[in-house]
Amino acid sequence: MAPTTPNDIAPESSTPSDSQPLTRRERRQREADVSMTTTSTSIATSTDLVKRTSAVAARPHVRRSARTAPPSAAKAERSSVWKRWRSTLVMMIVVPGLFAAFALPGSFAPASEAAPLFAKHDRMAGAQELAVSTDAAGSAVARDTYSATSQEELDEQAAAEAAAAAAAAEEERARNAEKYDSYSGPTAEDNLADPPQTEYSLSAVFNTAKQYIGTPYVYGGATPAGFDCSGFVMYVFSQYGISLPHGVSGQAAAGTRIPLSQAQPGDLVIMNGHDGFYAGNGQILDAPKPGGHVSIRPIWTSNYYIVRI
Repeated sequence: MAPTTPNDIAPESSTPSDSQPLTRRERRQREADVSMTTTSTSIATSTDLVKRTSAVAARPHVRRSARTAPPSAAKAERSSVWKRWRSTLVMMIVVPGLFAAFALPGSFAPASEAAPLFAKHDRMAGAQELAVSTDAAGSAVARDTYSATSQEELDEQAAAEAAAAAAAAEEERARNAEKYDSYSGPTAEDNLADPPQTEYSLSAVFNTAKQYIGTPYVYGGATPAGFDCSGFVMYVFSQYGISLPHGVSGQAAAGTRIPLSQAQPGDLVIMNGHDGFYAGNGQILDAPKPGGHVSIRPIWTSNYYIVRI
């Protein structure tokens, strides 16, 4: 009887028959075996890839030789350079030759041949000249009709106008002086003793004061024969039964000071040592100074104030 070997013995099946279901433990064991088989295959594949990569890296690197241009290309390049230089040389020779051919013959030609050239030049220059006959008569040059007034003439005209205005004013003053020199009417005291029956208002006072325009200035005067500044104011107000002293400071103290914006014709303009009636628009009606007469004129200073009686 021959001895038996392990190969002769049929191995026991580790898997159950198809008729018997797998237990949970057997199912887990089978999954573990499949996972180990897959992992081994992946490791083998990776190892093979690493070996191939190392073999490629170990090969000696062969550098490709630089590509050289064929001899025909170098020949074409030399031909192109020569063509460019040839064009330049031709221009350098031809252009000066053309200039010499057209510009210089006139200078080196004989006198008989060069004469037409100079004659043409002379004709061109002669075209710029103008021959005037000696028989031509010159026209007379006259100044235009426009004329300007000189500063001297303007000054003379202004002086004449000022003299005419002064003569008219003097004539008016003389007429008023003659009129008031013969004045024999009431004084300020007479008016206060028997005041006229005149209703008082600023406009009425101003209209009364304007009646005495032209009255000559007389120092200390307080009648229409002649006024000084405060005598003029005193006489006008006396006709309304208002008694004022004959002095600027006393008349200023007799009224009420008001803002300039409220001033009306008939109010008093008070200055240092002088007063008069406010005439509106920055003007004053007053008896000014010796040689003057009662008139309306612009207020010449800002050092004043307004008093209402």
